[in-house]
Amino acid sequence: MTISVLIVDDQELLREGFRLILEKSGLDVVGEASDGVEAIERARTLSPDVVLMDIRMPRLDGIEATRRIVAQQPSTRVLVLTTFDLDEYVYDAVRAGASGFVLKDLRPADLVRAVEIVSQGEAMLAPQVTRRLLEQFAPVPSRAVALPALTERETDVLRLIATGMSNAEIASHLFLSEATVKTYVSRLLAKLGLRDRVQLAVLAYESRLVHPGSG
Repeated sequence: MTISVLIVDDQELLREGFRLILEKSGLDVVGEASDGVEAIERARTLSPDVVLMDIRMPRLDGIEATRRIVAQQPSTRVLVLTTFDLDEYVYDAVRAGASGFVLKDLRPADLVRAVEIVSQGEAMLAPQVTRRLLEQFAPVPSRAVALPALTERETDVLRLIATGMSNAEIASHLFLSEATVKTYVSRLLAKLGLRDRVQLAVLAYESRLVHPGSG
C-alpha cells in the first residue's frame, strides 16, 4: 500500500523539493500546507499516513499543529523538519506527539526512509538522541506523573528505554531475547496508551522513573 504524505512548510520552494523527492520514490504526496492552520485542516480532510511538519511557521507553529493533528487523528504520524540537530523546539514537538525529526538538509534517500519508518508506527529518533534530547531540554517535573500499575519487568524495560538503550541492548542487559523485549515494548505502548518509544521515554522522565544523568 502506498504511503500518503502531507507536506507542511511555509517555503514553497522547499515543499516542491520534498514533493519531487517523495514522489520519485513512489510515495503519494496528497497535499501541501504553508502554515499550521492549513496543516490541521488538510490533515483532517486528507487523512495522510505521515505529515512532514516544519516547526517555525506563521499563524500557527508546527508544535501546536502537531498536538492538534495527533489528538484528532491518532493514526496519522508526524515527522518534524528542523534546521538544527537538537533544540528546544524539537523536544516540544516530540512532547506534542511527533514520532521523530529529520534535518532539512538530509539526503533524499534518508528522507524517504524516515517517512517509511514513521508510517509503520516506529519512532524516527535514535535511542541515544532521545536521551540527549530529554536530558538537555526536558524540565524537571515539579510533581511526578503517576504511572499505571506495571509489572517489575515492564518497569525495567521502560526505564532502560528512557536511558537510551535499543531493543537489542535491553535484551542483553536483561538476559532476554530481542523478540521478548519487542513484546514488552508493545505491551507498554498499549497499557500506557502511547504511540511509540519516544513517548515512552518522555513519560519515564515525567514520572521520575529516571532522572537526567541516570544510566
